[in-house]
Parts: sequence; structure tokens; C-alpha cells
Amino acid sequence: MVKDLYRYIWKVSARQQVLLSLLAVGLFLIELAPLELQRRIVNGAVERREFQFIGLLCLVYAAVMLAQGGLKLVMNVYRGSVTEAANQRLRMQMNPPPAKAAAANADTPGEEGVKISIIVSEVESVGGFVGSSFSEPMLNAGILLSIFGYMIFTQPWMALVALLIFCPQILFIPFLQNAINRRTKRRIETMRAMSVDIVNEAAERAGPRTHQTFRRRIGNLYRLNMEIFVRKYGMNFLMNFFFHLGVVGILAVGGWLVLQGRTEVGTIVAFISGLSRMNDPWGDLVDFFRNLTNTSLKYRMIAAELDKRQAEPA
Repeated sequence: MVKDLYRYIWKVSARQQVLLSLLAVGLFLIELAPLELQRRIVNGAVERREFQFIGLLCLVYAAVMLAQGGLKLVMNVYRGSVTEAANQRLRMQMNPPPAKAAAANADTPGEEGVKISIIVSEVESVGGFVGSSFSEPMLNAGILLSIFGYMIFTQPWMALVALLIFCPQILFIPFLQNAINRRTKRRIETMRAMSVDIVNEAAERAGPRTHQTFRRRIGNLYRLNMEIFVRKYGMNFLMNFFFHLGVVGILAVGGWLVLQGRTEVGTIVAFISGLSRMNDPWGDLVDFFRNLTNTSLKYRMIAAELDKRQAEPA
């Protein structure tokens, strides 16, 4: 499913993906500068350096953050344009112009309901993923690797603490995500069936039994959504818990190293800031993995519907 999805993405937006990837590389290369500047500013204050030196570093820090924010703004707006172009393309494929539609057989109410569900809700997820499919993992993985490399270079023992907080998450995240994916598939199928019920009702084909089925599907949809919420926010809770454990570990190890004269106060500040900067891209990578599996599933279901329509005789 993932290969089919990426094959489609590359087919419809290859040039845009290259440009987005270049913007992502520029962003994660800039990410290291604030950490080093923070370390130097704090150490300069502790060592009682001249304020001119500290003030200059603060100005450089502000300039770096402005450049980083501007680059991120450009990338996000460009991502949005790629996303909307993909949404438009998919919607047009599901609902072709009247001349083409007239050449094919008219949709049955059931097929019409599925088409409405895809155009209104399912396309958004696939189109949204197209905009971030290459640049998002490249940006966040680049930030994680560059910051962790900086940590190892600066203080290996505290870098080990940062690494340890991510190891348990590699075990429980895939387990919870697979459980979410199974319920997501059932949720899509339920929503398509509800769309069919609505179309049948509009076509005056509904009776008391159809309405009871519709109510039952609403109840099933509520149950599936709640099961997804419990697993999704449970995953977020565990990730936040391990992040705070990492902060405690860096304070403990860093405090011991300062007392031993083996590191500086500015290094502890930079490491806590670095851990925070790693936590966000790590969470974004988890979200990307979640979106990748969900979108691959949705794309396969949409592609199967498109193939079915193309195979139907005129």
C-alpha cells in the first residue's frame, strides 16, 4: 500500500516534492544554531564576559530565529498549495465532467453514496499527505539526527540519557498504531455505508428498517471514534511521560557532571532545550507514521473504487 501511494505522489508532484525537500534540508541545518548560541550566551553570563559579547550573540540568535521562521512559513504555504492541487485532482477523478460522465452508466444509489463519502471526506486525508510525504520525514529526521549528533559531540553521557527516552517508544508506538489502523478502516467502511443510506433515503427508497440500520451505524461510528481517541491520546500521554523523564535524567546527570567539573551550566541548558527541540520532531514523526499508514489504507480504498469505475462498461 505504501509503495502504491508513493508511486502516485511522485507521478503527480515530483518537482514540488524536490523543492519541498530542499526547503526541509535548509530548515534542519539551521536548527543547530540556536542550541550553540544558547550555550554560549549562558556560559558568557556565568563567566562574566562583556555584555557587548552577550548582546551580539542575542542579536545573532534573533536573526537565526527570523530566518528559520521565514523558511518554515514558505515551506508550509507551498505544502498547502501542493495539498490542494492533489485534492482537486482526486475530486475531479471521482466526479468527472458531464461529457465523460454521460458516456458511462449512471451510478446506482449505493455507488453515488460511496462517491459522496470519498469526495467530501476521504480525499482530504490523501491530499494532505501528498504535501508532506517527502519533506515532513526529511525535516524531522534531519532535526533529530543533527541535534543528537550535537549532543554526542558536546557531552556523550547526557546524550545517552536523551537516547534512552526514545527506546521504549519504538516498542509501544507501532503496537498502538496498528490497533488504530484497524479501527480506522472499519470507520471508513461505516461512513461509506452511512452515505449510501442517506442517498437511498433521498431517493425515497428508505423504510423503517433502513433508518434503524442508519442509527446503528451512527452508534458504531461513535464507538470506533472513542476507541481511536483512547489509543491515540494514550500514546501521546506515554510520549510526554518519557519526555519529562528525559528532562529529569539530564538535570540529574548534568548536575552531577557540573559538580565533578566535567561540564558547564550552559551545556545543561542547551541539552534541555535540545531535548525539547527533539520532542517536537519526534512527535511529528510519530504523527507522520500514523498518517502514512492511515493514508495508505484510504488511498488503496479510493484507488479500488476508481479502478472499479474504470472497469465498468460504458
